[in-house]
Amino acid sequence: MGSLYMFVQTILSYQMQPKIHGKQVFWIRLLVVIWCGVSALSMLTCSSLLYSGNFGTDIVQKLHWNPEDKGYVLHMITTAAEWSMSFSFFGFFLTYIRDFQKISLHVEANLHGLTLYDTAPCPVNNERTRLLSRDL
Repeated sequence: MGSLYMFVQTILSYQMQPKIHGKQVFWIRLLVVIWCGVSALSMLTCSSLLYSGNFGTDIVQKLHWNPEDKGYVLHMITTAAEWSMSFSFFGFFLTYIRDFQKISLHVEANLHGLTLYDTAPCPVNNERTRLLSRDL
């Protein structure tokens, strides 16, 4: 889903080129999307090969891998591709810095009385009321 989000945002970035940002931002985002796609494709390919059953049935529950284990290389490629895809997400989000620098927010507070405590007076002062009916 993150890869799809990045792809859609890159298409939108292409359409916003001359007004919002330059071509450099689009090309950087496109390169990061390609990086993410290659990482995702290699991760999915290697993990499907790893779990295809050719390396044993205990692969699914395996937590600790040794270099002499069957499927160790595919496991390492899958892990590296997963981390690479994570870093591509971080890299893509960093491309928004210039876009968000163009946004400014202004907050205006309006006071509709003389003070913060300018409310209608309470009809009965210092009265204690019971909150629950069982206290009666």
